[in-house]
Amino acid sequence: MDSTKIIELASYTLPALITGGVAYFLFHSFFKNEENRRRFELLKENQKQALPIRLQAYERMVLLLERIHPAQLLLRVAPISVDKNDYATLLIHTIQTEFEHNLTQQVYLTANTWDVITKAKNSTVQMIRQKSIEEDIPNAEKLREAILIELTETEAPSAIAIHYLKEELKRVF
Repeated sequence: MDSTKIIELASYTLPALITGGVAYFLFHSFFKNEENRRRFELLKENQKQALPIRLQAYERMVLLLERIHPAQLLLRVAPISVDKNDYATLLIHTIQTEFEHNLTQQVYLTANTWDVITKAKNSTVQMIRQKSIEEDIPNAEKLREAILIELTETEAPSAIAIHYLKEELKRVF
């Protein structure tokens, strides 16, 4: 092959390769951009559908926390006997039932939010248990009084959790 044929072949091949490379780059960029746009549209649509469900989950968690707030719980659940241990067991059972009724809502909440709710429930149960084992509390009525007195001295765990949920909602939405 002589050099003129090589130069002639290169003069045809080189522009074709450059044009092919530019076309590949442009098509690749276009398709990648289209895929990202479709993914964004799908994400936007999913968020539009999930937002009401997530808000409902937060609402239900606030309702749960209000229902297990010791002051609300003591008003709603009357002692079935004068025995303080029976009453403490009834209160704890009520809290556990409320909590189990809302277990599925954790799917729509962040892990930290669910941990705060669980800790609020456990702290409330712990407060009731601690008060029920105190020797100077003789009966269920005095147990109610002791729990209410403690609530005047410290903030209820469920109130702290509700505050956390409100702050979480401000950050998420």
